[in-house]
Amino acid sequence: MRVLLKKYVLPLKHTFSISRESHDFQDTLIVGLSLDGRTGYGESTSNTYYNSTVESMMAEIKAIRDELEAFEFTTPEVFHSFLVSKGLTNFTICALDLAAHDLYGKLLGKPLYELWGTNLDYYPITNYTIGIDTIEKMVAKMKETPWPIYKIKLGTNNDVSIVRSLREHTDAVFRIDANGAWSAHETIRNAPILKDLGVEFLEQPLKADDWEGMERVAHHCVLPVIADESCIVEGDVENCGLHFNGINIKLVKCGGLTPALRMIKKARELGLKVMVGCMTESTVGISAIAQLLPQLDYVDMDGPLLLKEDIADGIQIVENGKLVFPTAGGSGITLRQW
Repeated sequence: MRVLLKKYVLPLKHTFSISRESHDFQDTLIVGLSLDGRTGYGESTSNTYYNSTVESMMAEIKAIRDELEAFEFTTPEVFHSFLVSKGLTNFTICALDLAAHDLYGKLLGKPLYELWGTNLDYYPITNYTIGIDTIEKMVAKMKETPWPIYKIKLGTNNDVSIVRSLREHTDAVFRIDANGAWSAHETIRNAPILKDLGVEFLEQPLKADDWEGMERVAHHCVLPVIADESCIVEGDVENCGLHFNGINIKLVKCGGLTPALRMIKKARELGLKVMVGCMTESTVGISAIAQLLPQLDYVDMDGPLLLKEDIADGIQIVENGKLVFPTAGGSGITLRQW
């Protein structure tokens, strides 16, 4: 098995701001795994909040490159166990795991969702994310991309006023993501107003480790609350079941599709809603997320829509969030240039 690595710097259409950071570009690592004339592709974006860079991920992979290329590939699950045994970080494991799944499906000539026994009779449509900005610019972004569901990033001193102003310009469903910027008091106070403004749910309103605050929110908030930063890896799901109404799984944070599938199963056992979110990946990472859609309640896979230029072909997100699935096996990814 041959291992290919490449760093891309993805320019964004607009400056993307959340409560803790802003950026105009997204660094990302693309991994290729080639075997028997097929190549599977995986992706992990860099993230300063989680201390992960493309350079650090590449260094991890290069340190065990000989072992990776000598590995007798059978299934993604066996390969994932091997990666974990090497002590790699989850961001690095994710890129390799996604590539392994894409490769596996391509070798078998079937898309992953079919190999998993699911079908496309129903799937949730993605939201489109509006980052923190002036109200005028946030409205302009909505008008530039009319969409049935918007995720609104908040964490300012006038969050409710922002939502009220945005509501004047669209009938779309709103989802609110404060990225841990609110207190329990703010969350409980804001929720009834936001519910009246057509907000569907709140995502990670409190800091990730504020379990005492989330206990209060769980008992007094009139809107459902979805965990993001509080739900990183498999072991977090059970704890979230006591404090949240659902979880948002990020493939880069949990280590790829292999653990994500187990997290979905565990969440269902606990009666939690399940969302999968993105980290501004290109179509490489988003095509992997798309394979999970029949198993999800909500999805945030708008990464390619936020880019000035994409680097791959695979899943196509078209008008109003409808999807055109690739016909190739695996996640159906082809790179436009290496």
